This record gives sequence, C-alpha cells and structure tokens, in this order.
Amino acid sequence: MEMSLEMVQNLVATAIEQAKSEFKRPICVAVCDNYGFLLSFTRMPGATIRSIAISQGKAYTAAFMRIGTDAFAERLQRENVPASFFCDEKLTGLPGGVVLKNSAGVIIGAAGVSGLTPQEDQSIANIMAAICQKE
Repeated sequence: MEMSLEMVQNLVATAIEQAKSEFKRPICVAVCDNYGFLLSFTRMPGATIRSIAISQGKAYTAAFMRIGTDAFAERLQRENVPASFFCDEKLTGLPGGVVLKNSAGVIIGAAGVSGLTPQEDQSIANIMAAICQKE
C-alpha cells in the first residue's frame, strides 16, 4: 500500500503545526516511501540549512533500516559501531526519524524531522507515525 498525496500533505502539515505551537521554532520535515525515496520535503522559513539533509537522512534511515532512528542510534551505541559500517553514506543515527505503518502494521513509508533538539524532533515524528496507524 502506498500513501496518498493527501496523507503525505497532512503529515507534513501536522509536523509544521506541532513545531509552531509546541516549540515555536522552525523545522525541516521529509516523508519518503517504504524504500526511502523522497515523497515530500518542506523547510519552514528560518530552519537551518543543515536540517535539510538531516531530515531527509532521518526519513531514509528509518525506511532503509525498518526502525526509528532513535532505536538505530541506541543500536549503534550498544554495539559500538559507526553508521558507516552499514555501507550506506545516507544513514544517520540522529533521533527524529520514524517508520510509518498503517493500521495493519504494514510499513508504508518513513518520516524525518530536524531543526529542534533530537528529543523534540523525535516527538514530532512520533505524532506523524501515530497518524498513519489510524489510517
């Protein structure tokens, strides 16, 4: 199953609204398909330039590894290995990326948020994931 354009746009809009209302700071948000290919990207005015690649990397990593980037970061620390050991230069161990699953538990994509603290990025990404699980 693929995400509809409407669903992707809703996820991005929700992330932006959360950044505005809860954290009052700009973010970059990326949504990709279940293979890690970008479906949508938005950079709020004022979001740092470095957050462009970081948000996209978080979404890609979640899709490629099939786990959230917070769990991937924990694995890297636990096993004491760098992300480069996975032979993909696009992987990142920064929290803020989530796997998106539908209500049946099928992976339909991934999302990445960057621009806030890692915990704040992750909290917004988790909200995006929760929305998909209701679909």
